[in-house]
Amino acid sequence: MRLRTALCTTASALSALALLSACSSGSGTASSSGSAPLVGVDYPRSDTDFWNSYIKYTPEYAKQLGLSLKTTNSQNDVAKLTANAQTFISQGVKGLAMAPQDTAAIAPTLAQLEAKKIPVVTVDTRPDSGKVFMVVRADNRAYGEKACQYLGTKLGGKGKVVMLEGGLDSINGRDRTEAFNDCMKKNYPGIKVFGEPTNWDGATAAQKLQTDLTANPDIKGVYMESSFALSGTLQVLKQKGLLVGPKDKKHVFIVSNDGIPEELKDIAAGQIDATVSQPADLYAKYALYYLKAAIDGKTFQPGKTDHGSTIIQVRPGLLEDQLSAPLVTADGGTYGGVPSVKSDDKSLWGNNLG
Repeated sequence: MRLRTALCTTASALSALALLSACSSGSGTASSSGSAPLVGVDYPRSDTDFWNSYIKYTPEYAKQLGLSLKTTNSQNDVAKLTANAQTFISQGVKGLAMAPQDTAAIAPTLAQLEAKKIPVVTVDTRPDSGKVFMVVRADNRAYGEKACQYLGTKLGGKGKVVMLEGGLDSINGRDRTEAFNDCMKKNYPGIKVFGEPTNWDGATAAQKLQTDLTANPDIKGVYMESSFALSGTLQVLKQKGLLVGPKDKKHVFIVSNDGIPEELKDIAAGQIDATVSQPADLYAKYALYYLKAAIDGKTFQPGKTDHGSTIIQVRPGLLEDQLSAPLVTADGGTYGGVPSVKSDDKSLWGNNLG
């Protein structure tokens, strides 16, 4: 089923953004940009390359869509996010995009915004409960499965791997962790997985990897659920003399998750082996796209979209646009049935940052 809206129903993939702007009736109240609807975007953090890239893309797409923009940064703190939402309400925003890292604790704030008739789009994460207009996200279970298939193939179904988990208070951390474990149990039962909770903290990840490698020097794989762990992981491996090329018998296979420029360079250099490219550019683009659509009174249904993704219904009344997030490797091969793209592929956002 094609992406459908209540208005302007014939948008093509090439003109979707322009059409949303052209069809706007200026229903947002006047802001500092004249008749441009005022929207708010809360950035969840600015201490990772991935989220700094998202922050860079957001004003670019707001300008393209004819939106006036207010921003805050909740710094991975749900209390700050709640306070920032109050600020946006007082500023009169007509829509709000956020990426709540604690996906359970955000429910009261979502209820308040719903009562104020302020549509919300969540980016990267999906609230455990509460109403939002759209979730803009990739399939995070697929992230864990892709990492599993790559490592399982490279290790020949035997050995030990460490999974540096994200925060399990986040749907993303739970999805990636559960999918990786499920895939390993089903497809590679000969591989032992050491699961290490890190709460998305790089120092914690490095310390736990150090401990695991000391107790199990025969570990041959690492799955980092986000690039937050990249620097620390490479440092630990270097200290132990394990940061060697993929043809060396001592090589530890590493799969990351984000697709930041540094990961792509490290794949090309043979320091890590793969990543899943989480679309920072498209997160910014379609968060604002759906806010504009909500302000214009448009509605959506499950099915294929005009921008190469699929909208699914997660639960009654909650839709999620699952954007593409490919596995990235040095050779662009297929691993455990999972195709990949080469790390120098120009379609990857991490190769196109100015």
